[in-house]
Amino acid sequence: MAGALKGITILELASYVSGPYAGMLLGDLGAEVIKIEDPKTGDPFRGWGAAEYSATFGSVNRNKKSIILDLKSDDGLAAALALAAEADVLIENMRPGTMERLGLGWDVLSAANSRLVYCSITGFGRTGPYAKRPGYDTVGQAMGALLSVLTDLENPQPMGVSLSDHLTGIMAAYGVLGALMARHTTGKGQMVDTSLLSSTLAFLGENAARYFEEGDVPKRKTRTETAQVYAFVAGDDKPFVVHLSSPPKFWEGLCRTTSHSEWINDPRFKTKSDRRKAYDTLKAGFQEVFATKPRDHWLDSLRAADVPSAPIYSLDEALEDPQVQHLGMVKELPHPKLGSIKLVTGAVNLSDTPVAVTSPAPGHGEHTEEILARLRAKDGESAQ
Repeated sequence: MAGALKGITILELASYVSGPYAGMLLGDLGAEVIKIEDPKTGDPFRGWGAAEYSATFGSVNRNKKSIILDLKSDDGLAAALALAAEADVLIENMRPGTMERLGLGWDVLSAANSRLVYCSITGFGRTGPYAKRPGYDTVGQAMGALLSVLTDLENPQPMGVSLSDHLTGIMAAYGVLGALMARHTTGKGQMVDTSLLSSTLAFLGENAARYFEEGDVPKRKTRTETAQVYAFVAGDDKPFVVHLSSPPKFWEGLCRTTSHSEWINDPRFKTKSDRRKAYDTLKAGFQEVFATKPRDHWLDSLRAADVPSAPIYSLDEALEDPQVQHLGMVKELPHPKLGSIKLVTGAVNLSDTPVAVTSPAPGHGEHTEEILARLRAKDGESAQ
């Protein structure tokens, strides 16, 4: 069956993570994604691995076609303009002003194609005092306050995943889908504008709401106390988590599992508010018990008591988990230079218009001739 976005053509002038991730998500939904790359190196992530296929490049560029165009040449610009005139969506993540200098800005392209959805991803927004600053993932995490609730500020550590980049890609895809739906009503495309800063800060809506209500600046520990989230290390040195949330039965199950039933009615821990104030005391008390036996013993006991809990997996452990295997989230695809590659699939299933991972990230310019031939054919048709 065809994907939900079959018949939609997306032009991608983006590199690194945020723009390519947005394009990949839409490609998984069935859109044709044409990635325009420069003649020399293409997307810089190509150089981070072997055979023009680094892990970083491959993870955000599947289900795409690659065309090489020198946008500073007359022929390259003409080809890009011709593609944009026929496209449904354009995604770019260059610094503000770059697309305009190339002759591919919103004003030019929308005048030639009124149905175009033009998605612009920047570091800090298209205007404002920081608009011209370089924006990369960790900068977005830091300035959007995300890093402040993920690390201890007394000993700050950067994150091991590009959270702001990926969040921005998701927000961009969300905006594009909204603009495509609006086009069904209005018949017109529109500008979609998002940034690392805005996407990251928007993601912290819960933390912001609590700050507006209580006036206390949230830190990493704020949510762990509020949601009664704990991390422990078992007797075999394996880590795991417990998430009590609000239902009293989870708190009571944890107490019984750790042979601390007397804590259920202890006035120090009677209400959730009490337990929030006594968080450090409770954590130390539970940890003392959990250190006496292996992780599997405790997880089995916690699950028997219906207490939300889980091992803290490393990535290899997560990929080998039976539930992950059941969900079919790892897919192997043939690759012309590497033989085959493995990818983690998307997280959404559609019953009637399936999400599909059909091809690995393309080689540099792999589809140039195919796409240019298509343009030549259209020129021939228009000349007749």
